[in-house]
Amino acid sequence: MKKLGAALLTTLLVAAPLAQAKLSVNVGLINVNPSDTASAIDQNKALGLVADSNTQLGITFDYKYTDNIVFELVAATPFSHTVNGAGGLAGAEIAKVKHLPPTFLAQYHFFDSTAKFRPFVGAGLNYTVFFSEDPSAALKATLKTDDVKVELDSSFGIALQAGFNYDIDEKWGIHGMVSKIDINTDATVYANGAKALTSDVELDPVVAMLGVKYKF
Repeated sequence: MKKLGAALLTTLLVAAPLAQAKLSVNVGLINVNPSDTASAIDQNKALGLVADSNTQLGITFDYKYTDNIVFELVAATPFSHTVNGAGGLAGAEIAKVKHLPPTFLAQYHFFDSTAKFRPFVGAGLNYTVFFSEDPSAALKATLKTDDVKVELDSSFGIALQAGFNYDIDEKWGIHGMVSKIDINTDATVYANGAKALTSDVELDPVVAMLGVKYKF
């Protein structure tokens, strides 16, 4: 509840100066579900990495440019994923990582602006930053040292989106969306300060959100 309260307070503080700018905010649950295709380690397809899904508090801001064109900024509390081994490493936990994937999209909304139900499609750009990369005990044991560091590079990629808004009344509504985001990152594992493992990780997640919409 504290996390939700803080997020709503932040939303109101940001939105207040723009209340006359056709701004609306959506708050709800947002899930990031990475691709289940394993990313090879050191270009060895017999050894791979996969990440699990995670759900967080999502906050998106919509700016109504015209009756049909809307710009949306997607944000959320940090996502946390467990990175597991695949192929010859199946069943082994490799690391835990966190990331923030803010995404900016331009949307086209169908139907008349007075319609209660309005589907939309969108496209835009995603930027993902990784942090709190924490190597597992199993990885440290495999590399035979506690001096293990995991680094993931930031990522830029294209995002495609489809969704809907349903108006309950003049102020409140329901917002739902599904996005496919291109997130690729170079992962490097260091042992005793030396590069030990590398992987071109293709997360390419499906991102889904369902929440409450409020129009200012």
